[in-house]
Amino acid sequence: MRVNFIVEDMGKFKYLGCATAAKNLFNGLSYKVDISWNDKSLNYDIAHFHTFGPISLRYAKRFKGKKIITAHSTPNLNIGNIVFPSIINLLYRPIYNRFDHIIAVSEKCKKELVEMKIRKDITTIYNGIDRKKFSPDQMKRERFRKQYEIEPEKLVVLAVAQRTPRKGIYDFITVAKRFPQFRFIWIGGFPYNIFSKEYGKIKKAIETRDKNTLFPGFIRDITEAYSAADVFFMPSYAEGHSIVMLEALAMKLPIVARDIEEFKEAFGNNLIYFDNVDDISEQQFHAELLKSYIKKASVVSNFDIEKIADRHMNLYESMTEKE
Repeated sequence: MRVNFIVEDMGKFKYLGCATAAKNLFNGLSYKVDISWNDKSLNYDIAHFHTFGPISLRYAKRFKGKKIITAHSTPNLNIGNIVFPSIINLLYRPIYNRFDHIIAVSEKCKKELVEMKIRKDITTIYNGIDRKKFSPDQMKRERFRKQYEIEPEKLVVLAVAQRTPRKGIYDFITVAKRFPQFRFIWIGGFPYNIFSKEYGKIKKAIETRDKNTLFPGFIRDITEAYSAADVFFMPSYAEGHSIVMLEALAMKLPIVARDIEEFKEAFGNNLIYFDNVDDISEQQFHAELLKSYIKKASVVSNFDIEKIADRHMNLYESMTEKE
């Protein structure tokens, strides 16, 4: 069996979660199947798409084998993320219905696809992570803290996401102002540039932030930031299946997250949940509580890339056996 991954990962798009998820899976599958990345050749049994755009749709039109697409993106995720989401959201149904099979990254994602009247078969397979590549590193912790002048004893609250309202960036800034004794760091930028929702307003909010808050943008080695942190903060209002949360858990970070359906589905009661940022108190960042939730970070083993890759292999084999 030969599989070709199609991922539009040019420029800043390579930092998006869908591209990272695709790369994780590609690496996990590379030991199990003959696999390529964005090969222009059509000589494959399966083309597995992780994004849709002009390049991928052109390839899909020419490809005669089985076509699978992972629904990393759904209309719900565009709200509060990009400008004019209603226009982009019109494309999902006709495009997804061009494929032979859809992979949903969560049961909530699958439910949304069904509600969109996607007529093709849908299988839920969560994103995966290579846990061996994510582990706390004391030297990286010290190096990152030294670079950004963070005291060794200071509690660091980390978020990794696009700078958009859907990701909860305004709530992040609000919480940071409430707790000046902690350092808050947001890693990530504007992959859609001026087409990011409220681009100008968010830039202004960042410019007027409190001194305890850092926005370094993109960094070369994200494990340095994870190593430097004491807690991961996820104020997002909607997600597919968050890669950065898998990374944070693999780095043995406790997570304070918004109480939303998709997080409860994937992680159960292994996160510290909040309903509204107004309800967040210093208790959520108490050392003893955080320590107890470090143990619960082991839930990430459910999403080990080996398990996730095996599930994809089973799907590939079932589709090719139907020939």
